[in-house]
Amino acid sequence: MANNVFDLAELRKLIDEQAVVPPRPPEEAAADREALTFPPVELASDAELARAVPSVPLVADAIRLTAWTGERRVGPDGTLTEADAAAAAGELGLEPSRMRLLWVVAVNTGLLRIARGRAQRGPLSLQLTPEATLEFWDGVVMDVLDRADEGLTGSAVIDGHLAEMLATIYSVRSGVATANLARGILQSHEVACAPAKAELRRLAAALPAQLLEALALLAYCGLVEQTPAGRTALTPLGVWAIRRDLLREGHDAPTTDEVRVFADLSAAELVDALVKGTATQSAVAGWLERRAPEEAARELVAIAAAGTAGQRGAVGAVLEELGPEAEAPMREALEHPLTRRYAASWLHIRDLEAPALSADDHTWIAVDSLAALMHMSGPAAGRLDTPEPGEELVRLMAEMPSVGHPDTVAVLDMLAAAHDDQAVVKAARKAAMKARSLEHTKLG
Repeated sequence: MANNVFDLAELRKLIDEQAVVPPRPPEEAAADREALTFPPVELASDAELARAVPSVPLVADAIRLTAWTGERRVGPDGTLTEADAAAAAGELGLEPSRMRLLWVVAVNTGLLRIARGRAQRGPLSLQLTPEATLEFWDGVVMDVLDRADEGLTGSAVIDGHLAEMLATIYSVRSGVATANLARGILQSHEVACAPAKAELRRLAAALPAQLLEALALLAYCGLVEQTPAGRTALTPLGVWAIRRDLLREGHDAPTTDEVRVFADLSAAELVDALVKGTATQSAVAGWLERRAPEEAARELVAIAAAGTAGQRGAVGAVLEELGPEAEAPMREALEHPLTRRYAASWLHIRDLEAPALSADDHTWIAVDSLAALMHMSGPAAGRLDTPEPGEELVRLMAEMPSVGHPDTVAVLDMLAAAHDDQAVVKAARKAAMKARSLEHTKLG
């Protein structure tokens, strides 16, 4: 199987499938992608990482270029004149194609300063603490990644998928075969751009060589290295920097130390931490590793059967990580009124025999998912499968009073108070009045 490995919204699957994920729909916008949970990584110590920064070829050459530049006039665009750039490349043994990147790094990190048309030594001290050195390194990597918009690697196709490619390599700590990277780029380009067959054949022929050049540049930048097995993996500094970038993008990219503290919690403590947002989905895998699937599922089902909508939402996030080995307790969950719908859905998704759910059941689940938002905070709330706003939500709200969910009135009141779509607000108020009327009728 050779599917697209560059869909960030599918990278969670990559953790288990080693670069085999389905292609992204072309209409999916970047802003609509989910926040992803990446596997925990073991970081080298700050001191060890800081000691390695000056040895990165890009950094070492930027420092040498700074010393060579001294104080001199620059061109109107704030870079070395063509003659000076050629002279620096020749005297320092630098590749001319990398001079622009070196200059950007030197100026943006404070090694050099441009003022009144002249370059001079910048404010950055060369005697930095480990923490300051890593901040410097973070800036270097940001400069490298930002250059993808201007043509970092020389291949527009590779530049367009650079962030996804690095996230893919981050997800597979043993490294990714170059052939898999090339195949993923090609298929991603095909899905996004729908090139003609002749263009696709031309790209397929050119891409392997272009990718090797791009990986050589990323190695020069200190981000990747080749494993003994011939795969491309991130360097320790690359792991640190790409994790920083993933965190900036709002993804869950924990260290092993961060998830280790949750491994020995009870099921109730884990669920409570997920609801409060003090634990993220990354804590779930480590917790499950310490327990038999049946035992874990049975404990979680008991919490969901007696708990709040928020607890059911958190339990669902854990149960979705379990496979058919947890079938027995999930079948037991069919007997509980608050879990039977989720259990039936869980079984159905795994192609196991399951009772059919009615339209009212699906509406009940929608109410429960919305009710969970009132209890949950942080990343856990973003994992809930809540209905989209618009006509579908308006239709659902009209059906909500009749499904018997204990939180129906609270959910409708929340939508009426907080939603910015006036059609939704109006429908929520109307449905809330109906729900209250039905409650009074039952009480009478």
